[in-house]
Amino acid sequence: MQDIDVKSLVDLAVSAAHEAGALARDRRRAVERMAVAATKSTPTDVVTESDTAAEQLIRDRLLAVRPGDAIHGEEGGHSAGDSDVVWVVDPIDGTVNYLYGIPQYAVSIAAQVDATVEAGVVYNPASDETWTAVRGSGALLNGEPIAVTGCADLSLALVGTGFGYDAGRRARQAAVLAELVPVVRDIRRAGSAALDLCAVASGRLDAYYERGLNPWDRAAGGLIAAEAGAVVSGLYGQPPAEAMTFAATPGIAEDLRALLERLGADRV
Repeated sequence: MQDIDVKSLVDLAVSAAHEAGALARDRRRAVERMAVAATKSTPTDVVTESDTAAEQLIRDRLLAVRPGDAIHGEEGGHSAGDSDVVWVVDPIDGTVNYLYGIPQYAVSIAAQVDATVEAGVVYNPASDETWTAVRGSGALLNGEPIAVTGCADLSLALVGTGFGYDAGRRARQAAVLAELVPVVRDIRRAGSAALDLCAVASGRLDAYYERGLNPWDRAAGGLIAAEAGAVVSGLYGQPPAEAMTFAATPGIAEDLRALLERLGADRV
C-alpha cells in the first residue's frame, strides 16, 4: 500500500456520510411520499431522487479533498482516478426502507487502497449511529469499541438475512430459510445489508448471510464486522462476493457456513 493516512480517509468519509445522511433524512421528512426517479432490476427496486442527490454530494466532498481518487458508486457508476484509492459508495443502503419511512437505512462509504478495503464508514441518519473501522485497528460505534457476541451454539443464534428483488431468487432464498429457521434461535430481515453487517459487529446479531450483494453493499460493513471479530467470507472457502456474503461470530461460523453450503444458499 502506498503511504496513505488511512485515518484521514475515515475522517473524510465520516464527514461526507454525515452530510449525505442529513440530506437524505431532511428530504424524507419534507415529503410524505418520495418521487421515484428510476428503477433498477425490477419495479420494486426503487431509486429515489435522494439516492442520486446523496451520492453526488458524497462524490463532490471526496473529490474536493482528494481529486485524484476513483469512485465506484451504486448510482453514478465508476469514475476513474490516478491514485491508488477507490471509494466504494452506497448513498442510501436500504432504499425501500427509506421510501416507506422505516428508520433502517444507511450511508455506506469504504476506501479501497491497492484493491484492499482499508477503511469503512456506515452511518444511520435515523438513529445517528456511525460505525467506523480501519483495517487492523478494530471497529467503533460512535467512537466506542465494539465486538461480536460470544455465541457458540447455533440453536441460540440470532441470524440476519436479506432477499433479492427478483421473485425467482426470493423464492429460492425462502426455501433455504425454511430449512434454517428450525435450527437457529430466530431470523431477522431488516432491509439494509450494511446495517446488518454492523449489527453483527455490534453484537445485535450473531450472524448474517445474503446472496446477491454488490461491492457497495458489503465493502464498508464487511470490514467493520471483520474488525469487530466476525468471520467474514463467502462459502466454500471463497471471499465475500455476489454469490454469498457471510458474517458470523467465530463460535458458530463453521457450523452455520457448513449448513448454508449443504442447503445451496449460494445458488439462485
